[in-house]
Amino acid sequence: MEPKNNANKKLKAEFLDYAMIVIAMMSYCIGWVIFLLPNDITTGGVPGISSILYWGLGIPVQVSYFIINAILLLVALRVLGWRFCMKTIFAVILLTLFLSAMTNVGKEIHLLADEPFMASIIGAIFCGSGVGLGLAFNGSTGGTDIVAAIVNKYHDISLGKVILLCDIIIITSSYLVFHDWEKVIYGYVVLCVTAFCIDQVVNSRRSSVQFFIISNHYEEIARRINQEPHRGVTVLNAQGFYSGNDVKMLFVLAKKRQSVQIFHIINEVDPHAFVSQSRVIGVYGEGFDHFKF
Repeated sequence: MEPKNNANKKLKAEFLDYAMIVIAMMSYCIGWVIFLLPNDITTGGVPGISSILYWGLGIPVQVSYFIINAILLLVALRVLGWRFCMKTIFAVILLTLFLSAMTNVGKEIHLLADEPFMASIIGAIFCGSGVGLGLAFNGSTGGTDIVAAIVNKYHDISLGKVILLCDIIIITSSYLVFHDWEKVIYGYVVLCVTAFCIDQVVNSRRSSVQFFIISNHYEEIARRINQEPHRGVTVLNAQGFYSGNDVKMLFVLAKKRQSVQIFHIINEVDPHAFVSQSRVIGVYGEGFDHFKF
């Protein structure tokens, strides 16, 4: 029975990943096609290259986006393996289809035509949320993510630095098409807001809290936490340095949304308990995130 339950959990998790990647790519497509592309505002990565090719040579963004990513993915399959690329391939194909369906919509609607700064902000929010959501559910829009992963495998350079360098070069290159530094600056605005949104989306999903609780009623608190929010509790032996008294300390890891419930339990059982709460990112194991390699 246990292996069957584990198989069902893995199947549900995989289905959720793919479903959220669909939403993520839709969000990215809206930001790029509705807000950025019609207002001649570039972004980083392969979408930025595709935008520049579209403005300069008239090549449809979905065509150049797919071809560049196909080449990068073929290299990645050889260097990084199938496991890294499977959901990225799904995301790239999905975004290409969305682009094909929505490219003409952006031209017809042309929102915020006289407000490029607002178009930059709103477009970046949609794009950043899409990328962040994709990454949070093990997907990727490809492009510079793949380049960064390949460089990182052979050289001790962080992924963030490689992606940032590529994006700055791509955005600055839009000057060759428009000869307008103002549009380049709007591209930098998109880059900054996108990066912020990615961090917020990814970290909010992984955000957890940890508690250290010292109380004479530790057994009751531990029992309640174990039963109500269904979180594990570890009892640690500790000693007060000044008093020299032996005390029991509870160590609890929980989802951020459960912190209020845990505080209510502590307050009900022992209002005089000593409690330390701190935020943690990246808790892995049963009941939290799965290890990612």
